[in-house]
Amino acid sequence: MARAMWTGVITFGLVTVPVGLYTATEDHTVHFHQLQRGTSDRIRNRRVNERTGEEVTAADIVKGFEVGEGEYVVVEPDELDDIAPGRSRTVEISDFVDLAEIEPVYFARTYYVAPRGEQYQKVYELLRAALAESGKAGIATLVMRGRQYLTALRAEERLLVLQTLHWADEVRDPGRELPELPTARAGRGKELDMAVQLVDALSGPWEPSRYHDTYQEKVRDLVRAKAEGQEITPAEEAPAATDVIDLMEVLQGSIDRARGTAKTGRKRAERPEPAERTRRRAPAERRERTERAEGSAKRRPARKTTGKAGEKATGKATGKATQRAAPKSELRKLSKAELYQRATGLDVAGRSKMSREELIDALARTGRPQRTGRPGKKTVAA
Repeated sequence: MARAMWTGVITFGLVTVPVGLYTATEDHTVHFHQLQRGTSDRIRNRRVNERTGEEVTAADIVKGFEVGEGEYVVVEPDELDDIAPGRSRTVEISDFVDLAEIEPVYFARTYYVAPRGEQYQKVYELLRAALAESGKAGIATLVMRGRQYLTALRAEERLLVLQTLHWADEVRDPGRELPELPTARAGRGKELDMAVQLVDALSGPWEPSRYHDTYQEKVRDLVRAKAEGQEITPAEEAPAATDVIDLMEVLQGSIDRARGTAKTGRKRAERPEPAERTRRRAPAERRERTERAEGSAKRRPARKTTGKAGEKATGKATGKATQRAAPKSELRKLSKAELYQRATGLDVAGRSKMSREELIDALARTGRPQRTGRPGKKTVAA
């Protein structure tokens, strides 16, 4: 069971309820150690004097605010403690506002709020129900770990949730910060109607378990593949920007595909599968597809023959290796992953380190007959 990271009381009016705060989220990022290349030696960060290069202990470190070039106002840790917000254990709600009025950009971290004792559950539930019924959020300040936070207390189905908010001067003005924004609103027309249809076709209920951090899954697959000595499949390249001239065609194609996906999704919903099993199976399926592609040209034993019979036998053993090379114009239509898969089937050496353009050049060269010094005699490229 988790431990409360903060304990205190919530007050509104003359009502007080003792509570504890619990972290609502956790980090699942894959963490790496820093090593010196070519060794297993860990890299450590040390605090050193910039001028002398000597290491400095934490007790000898003070804070300095630069007021001019090379000029600092030195502040001792004790001086900061003296002016820090009091170690208050009270979340005093000063205002109630409509929750819908708080722009999402203001929300920072989320904490679960729990009553500290069975005897406080009734008052806790009363506050939760009042917030849920009114659609309001309680605004209060909270002092935690030597820092003051602006917070919003809101209701969920069974519990209260406290969210820290950014202060007003911490939120940037998009009109000042962003280089490009539309100068006019989208007018009503066929394009907007089709865009709305696409949104409708892709709409569904909010199910957080449907979404996964696929990048972290790929990082774990990368570590596992390198540990097992397997070859790494490069990721898909980002799609090209939509041309305004082809916008209607792209929208219609997107709608058709989305509606087809929705039908497939309904069929799958009739045979639901546990989300955990799906997550475990996806990386395994990717590895299985890669292994099948890599092994397709290596499973059959090669037979050495000469002449036309030799060309036929070699063609059967290596798949497409003796076929006419595809023109570059056709290869350029393929994604990097598709080019890599084709290079894997043809056993192109060094393919895992090639860029997209290098893969195209290598595939265009693969399969072309090479001439020896004697005229009229051809040998098939291995």
